This record gives sequence, structure tokens and C-alpha cells, in this order.
Amino acid sequence: MKSISDAIALGWAAMAGGKSPWGGSGGDGSGSGKGSDGGEASGESDPAKEGTEGGDKSAGDPAPPPPPGPRNPWLSGSDSKPPRRSASMDDILRARIKGPGGSGGGGGRGGLPPFPRRADGRSWLPIVAGGVVGLWLLTSTAHMLGSNEQGLVSTFGRYSRPIYSGVSLTLPWPIETVTVEDVTSIRRDSIPEGDAEKLMLTSDQNLVDISYIVRWNIKDLKLYTFQLDDPEDTVKEVAEAAMRASIAEVPLKAAMGGEGRAYLEPKTRERMQAVLDAYHSGVLIQGVEIKKANPPAKVNDAFQKVSAAQQEANRDISNANAWAQQVTARAQGDAAAFDKVYAQYKLAPDVTRRRMYYETMERVLSANDKVILQSSGVNTYLPLPEIKQRAAEPKEGQ
Repeated sequence: MKSISDAIALGWAAMAGGKSPWGGSGGDGSGSGKGSDGGEASGESDPAKEGTEGGDKSAGDPAPPPPPGPRNPWLSGSDSKPPRRSASMDDILRARIKGPGGSGGGGGRGGLPPFPRRADGRSWLPIVAGGVVGLWLLTSTAHMLGSNEQGLVSTFGRYSRPIYSGVSLTLPWPIETVTVEDVTSIRRDSIPEGDAEKLMLTSDQNLVDISYIVRWNIKDLKLYTFQLDDPEDTVKEVAEAAMRASIAEVPLKAAMGGEGRAYLEPKTRERMQAVLDAYHSGVLIQGVEIKKANPPAKVNDAFQKVSAAQQEANRDISNANAWAQQVTARAQGDAAAFDKVYAQYKLAPDVTRRRMYYETMERVLSANDKVILQSSGVNTYLPLPEIKQRAAEPKEGQ
């Protein structure tokens, strides 16, 4: 069977009109080509041609030198060596695989590096392969779960059994696969994420920008894994739907106040749990916490002004109520004092009337600088300020 290089040489010879690309005829593709003048490139002679061209030659005569002309590059330079055939593609590939030293195992410039061997000459390949298999068996059959974790074992993709905290053994992958989830830790979903705006409609047809946090954990891992396609997104969507339904039941003022939050948070949690139980989601809602409830950002400034005006009005109303309470208390005190005086007046009317007159006149006249009297034989004007001033000035010589 001819090699690939022989077939290529024959094709070149056919295209070149029967001539070998190395200078010979290339008819047999053997690798001993001829020069351009018809002379043979090899050191051996053809007996048939010797008889026809030059007659019989003695054994002791030296061989004629090869004729000048192009030579086959794959032939040896010495005539004493046997002729070499042209290198085939199989020989080239075999040489690249064996490397420059000619030994198997790679190491050539185009091949793989030789695999190291043990001291006794045996290969490390069986030991390495055994270690890889052992590591694969260890990692795919032994499973260590934490106290807050739970796993599900599937046999060829079909649910088989649950495994719990501790060490559990299963069949190696891909026969059995294990899905592990944290079932006790509380997960927190912030709706909306970041500083995004979430507008909801209240019962009085107003918009409120609300953000809240949903706290939940896994109640049934089997339902959580196999019942819903994306449980986390389902929890978020159910939370938004439940919050919208709850916001629609309260007015804007209540939604923004503390009394509204006291109603919205437990109501939203109750609605979420009812929907998720209907979905058989295996999720337990721990609570809902409202972070903020503000008017939309576009009308927030106007709303703040309205709120400030309402606060001022409430403050004025509170001040008026306080002043009214003080006046009422003072009037009630005066009425009680008058009742006491009236009780004494009924016991001694003349004496009580005179005493009240004196007390009243003392209270009134003590604040006046001038006193005018209408009585016969008495000066109608009393210079009380001058009298007081003279009484206060020190006498001369003191």
C-alpha cells in the first residue's frame, strides 16, 4: 500500500508530463530520481542499461561519477550509502510525535511533554486516575449540611428524599444530585430596590410614593424548589399586589401617618400569606415593614407647603384653646371668691359693705397721683405726689 507522499509524488509527475518534481521521471514513486540529463541520481547502476550503452564492464573498474544536474534532496550525499526514499507524511507526523530524540511520549516542539514516571519506571497515570475517581466519589456522595440548611435528593432529575443537617451519603453524580438551601435564615426584599419611585393609589384618589421591606423564609423546601419557577420574584410580585390592595383601602393622610402603617403592615402580610399558600409556594412571610410613605416627587414641594400651613393652623388652634382654658379657669376662681364674700355679706351687710368700699378705694387710689374730693370745708385738691416727695427728701442739717 502506497503512502500519502507517494500518491502526492505520482500526482505531481502526472501533471508535469511524467517527470518527477525532484528531477527524475517519478514513474514508480520510489524516491531514486534522475537528473535533468537522464542520468540516475543513485549510486547503483542498471545492468540492462549497461549492456546496451557501454557494453560489459569489469568488476574492478570504478563507477562513473554521477552526471551534473539537480539531485533528489532526500538522497544521501555519499555514494557508498544505499539510496533513501522520500519522506512520507506518516514519517513526518511520527517524527513530530516522537520528538527529536526518537522516543515515544511526546516532548518535541509540536508534541505534548512526556508524562513523569515513578522510580521503578512505571507510569503515574493509574495512580492519578485513581485519585481523581476517588475525589469525584467523595465530593459527589458525601454531603455536609449546616444547622440552618436542608437538602433535596433527586435521582436522575426526579425528587427522591430530603436530607437534613449533618453528614449524608448519596449515590454519585450524575445518578443522584443534591440541592441545598438555607431554610431558617430570614430573607429581606426591599421594594422598590434602591431609590426608585413606587406610586400607589389611595382610597381618596391620591398617589403615594411608598417603599417597604418584606421579611420571609422557606417553610417547605420541596414546594419551594419544585412548585414555582422563580420563588424570589414570585414573593416580590405578590408583595406588590398585596400592598396595592391595602393602600387602596386607606386615604392619603392615613397612609402617611402612624395609624395607617399600623393597619397596612399586618394586612399586607395576611394577604401575601394567603396568596402564597394558594400557590403552594412553601414560603412563610415573617413581616412587612413600611420604610417611607410620601407624596410623589413632582408635587412634594407643594405638599410640604400645605403640610406646613396645616401645622401652623393647628398650632394657632392649640394656643387659642390654651388661652380659653386659662380665662375660664380665672373666671371660675373669681366666681368662687365672690361666692365666699357674698356669704359673709349676708351675715353682716353694713360692715361688709364698708370694708369692701375701703378695699376698693385703696386699690384704686394707690395708683393715682391726683385726688379730687367733693366735700364742704375741705380742700378739693390733695397734692399727694408733692407730699410724698417732701416726705422722702432729707431734712436740712441732717
